[in-house]
Amino acid sequence: MRHQKAHRKLGRTSEHRMSMLRNLAVSLINAREERIVTTLPKAKELRPFVEKAITLSRKASNLEGDDTGARALHLRRQAAGFFHAGNMQAVALTGKRGQARLPRTAGVAALRRLFDELGERYKDRPGGYTRILKLGRRAGDNAELAIIELVDNQGERDALEAAKKRKSPGSKKKKATETKSVDRSGAAQKEAAEASAKVSDKTESIKASAEPTSEEPAETAAVDTSEPESGVTEES
Repeated sequence: MRHQKAHRKLGRTSEHRMSMLRNLAVSLINAREERIVTTLPKAKELRPFVEKAITLSRKASNLEGDDTGARALHLRRQAAGFFHAGNMQAVALTGKRGQARLPRTAGVAALRRLFDELGERYKDRPGGYTRILKLGRRAGDNAELAIIELVDNQGERDALEAAKKRKSPGSKKKKATETKSVDRSGAAQKEAAEASAKVSDKTESIKASAEPTSEEPAETAAVDTSEPESGVTEES
């Protein structure tokens, strides 16, 4: 039977593996783009690890009742086990004059962001907080790489807003082009009607000028009668 074979060992001891998963969880939550690049087996192991911590923050944001403060503190302490703790030397330096307090580690910042921001974001989402995207194999050791990211991140929201903005002006432009085409078609019809009227006027004027008048045949007859008389006189 497959006892104690639920997870990948990743070639590390238990302490090393847990420390590595805590590091990856801290890097994922503190990342500006809310995504990190790692190998595919590590991403698959990190996904359920970090989603358990996000579920604790979601439960804390959905608390109701009188003892919400104590219960939220308990959930925060449980989630702190998924990240590295603060500097151990900070307690020793507390209260000493002239000693600058050491900065807190990234795990403390990740825990604060987990409960302040991510818990509210995934308040109504029952699981599925991360996404894994395969990138192919690495050139050096041929390891399969992958991106693990938080869903509903800022990049996705910006892309959705940009898509909505692109759609709304497009419809307005389409309506404007339709109205312009209608106006152009009406103007073209008017121009065609005016041109046809001009052509008809020209044809009528040409026909009127081409028709012979009553005076023209009389003149031609006078010319014809005068020419033979002149010829007879010349012969005599």
